[in-house]
Amino acid sequence: MYKGKKRIGLLTSGGDCAGLNAAIRAVVNRAVDGLGWQVVGLHKGTAGLLARPPEAESLSPNRFDGTLLRMAGTILGTTNKGNPFAFPYPDGTLRDRSEEIVEGFRQLELDALIGVGGDGSLSILRRLAQQGDIPLIGIPKTIDNDVVGTEVAIGHATALWVATDALDRLQPTAASHDRVMVLEVMGRDAGHIALSAGISGGADVILLPELPYRIEGIAAKIDALRAQGRNFALVVVAEAAPMETGEPVVQAHNDAGMALYGGIGHYIGRRISETTKAEVRVTVLGHVQRGGTPTPRDRLMASIFGVHAVDLLAAGKSDRMVAWSGRNVVDLPLADIVDRPHRVDPAGALIRTARGLGIYVGEVSGGEESGGEESGGEESGA
Repeated sequence: MYKGKKRIGLLTSGGDCAGLNAAIRAVVNRAVDGLGWQVVGLHKGTAGLLARPPEAESLSPNRFDGTLLRMAGTILGTTNKGNPFAFPYPDGTLRDRSEEIVEGFRQLELDALIGVGGDGSLSILRRLAQQGDIPLIGIPKTIDNDVVGTEVAIGHATALWVATDALDRLQPTAASHDRVMVLEVMGRDAGHIALSAGISGGADVILLPELPYRIEGIAAKIDALRAQGRNFALVVVAEAAPMETGEPVVQAHNDAGMALYGGIGHYIGRRISETTKAEVRVTVLGHVQRGGTPTPRDRLMASIFGVHAVDLLAAGKSDRMVAWSGRNVVDLPLADIVDRPHRVDPAGALIRTARGLGIYVGEVSGGEESGGEESGGEESGA
């Protein structure tokens, strides 16, 4: 067990989500009150370490009177652009500014770093930590729930609640107007939000980037509902679900070359209308999935992860990520986590559940329409 007094840095990186402030609170309370350490909050992720002087503030438990626990977003700010190893400049050039970030860390006289981020952020932070010989502990957060090694990431539970609530609100208006309602949700390249919300919200069709589909299969499902006397249908589409050609709908690319998805909901809505002659309305849920009051689940997991991250540093450990597995908090090597996104298992429990409920979730192997059971492993998207 580490016996001295530490001065640790804490940052949030990547897209914001509900539960980040609960994680910050947990780190500060455990480190300051529990161990007598100092916690320095770094502003705007790694961007705060590029500023001179570095943009940072000392964090005290007095800051957390209960209000911030209930707030979404992050009091430290965050960024999901400007890879320090290939930092974009106005003239279009890319430069390596990683050593500036390491120097910013040293200027603050920090002993260790706790980074709260998704797969991409944790990958960058690990490279920086290795370059600067910085003890690093990672905390997984992403509404997409695509960080490998953990059943739960901070932010997913709230995003799932928002998407399910949207379906709850769309169902009565769909029934009132004899419509097919299409809901496009976030998730990047993984379909966890769409799948879990679709099951929870009573969707009839769920389209994911992990499974191929046919418009004819969707139309057959809607026709079957009509034959049963149903006058409406609910369709959930993950933002990275492809068109029939297999290509995703991409609006643009960010500075790092990452595709910015958006528009598949309108494409699917148009194709459903053309194929079934149904009246279709499309809702793109967008960034409301990132905000709102964190659910109890997100607050709980953020608190558990924050405390355990500090305890790992106190035990002299680094280059680890805290995780939730088997109803317990664990920690894993960051080397086993980064650059290995966790996607929906096409043979997993949630896909089997959806098909068992009669939901169309794409095609099974062999080109047959979905609807029956299939064997396979488990997944942890819920």
